Amino acid sequence: MGYALDSIDTKILAMLQNNSNRTTKSIAEALGMTTSPVFERIKKLEKEGYIKKYVAVLDNKKIGLKLTVFIGITLQGHTRSYLEKFVKEINNFPEIIECHRVSGNFDYLLKLVVEDIEAYETFIISKLTLLPYLGNVQSLITLSTGKETNEIDLSRI
Repeated sequence: MGYALDSIDTKILAMLQNNSNRTTKSIAEALGMTTSPVFERIKKLEKEGYIKKYVAVLDNKKIGLKLTVFIGITLQGHTRSYLEKFVKEINNFPEIIECHRVSGNFDYLLKLVVEDIEAYETFIISKLTLLPYLGNVQSLITLSTGKETNEIDLSRI
């Protein structure tokens, strides 16, 4: 059985989700603790895999990536070989920021960010459609975003 989170761990995780640049000292102060036990808890959460990595969340539009597209993919076959080859190829495309194996009408749902519709067309023509085992490709272009977050509400667990 793995490491079980307690209420202090979930508070630490919530604070780090909100600002991964937050210092151990500021977290300790917010919890009414000293820095050493908070530091040890953070290291344990990292070691146990609760914290996978620390990132800066960028504003796509400010860096010139103005178009977000979700792509539903159906493969020609469903053998382990097809699935593994597809995921391996998709990981070579920096435009794709998420790849999920899903149930329903598609085998995979991809999230792609590019500069504009022309860049998307270039991606489709010069990269995605060159994969030999694609069956069906359906694109959903994002017009606006109502909610986008990486934060998990830890009060649910």
